[in-house]
Amino acid sequence: MENLTLGYGSLLTTLGVGGFLATGAQHKTALIPAGFGTAALGLGLLARRRSSQRGLLGGSALVGLLGFLGAARGLRKLPALLRGEKVERPIAIVSQSVMAGLSAAYASLCLRSLLAK
Repeated sequence: MENLTLGYGSLLTTLGVGGFLATGAQHKTALIPAGFGTAALGLGLLARRRSSQRGLLGGSALVGLLGFLGAARGLRKLPALLRGEKVERPIAIVSQSVMAGLSAAYASLCLRSLLAK
């Protein structure tokens, strides 16, 4: 799970920095995924060094769950964006939707791994 956590963290960090640059470096809230990504990267690195990984896995699952809950509102506006309708802050909608999808998948894999142990 450490490698999965590091991959998840890297993807969210890239998403956050990419979203920030896509807004012309004007909207600092676009960096929110990078904050979650940094937390996941830290947990992944800690998991590599510690013998007791169950607590870290629980923390990682919590990061994924909070990431999903925080970003899920973008999913409501995604269909309108995909239909070509004019929406406010399209970059935010895409970023939130990607973060919600990644976080939901990651959190479910963490929970599955926790239940298997």
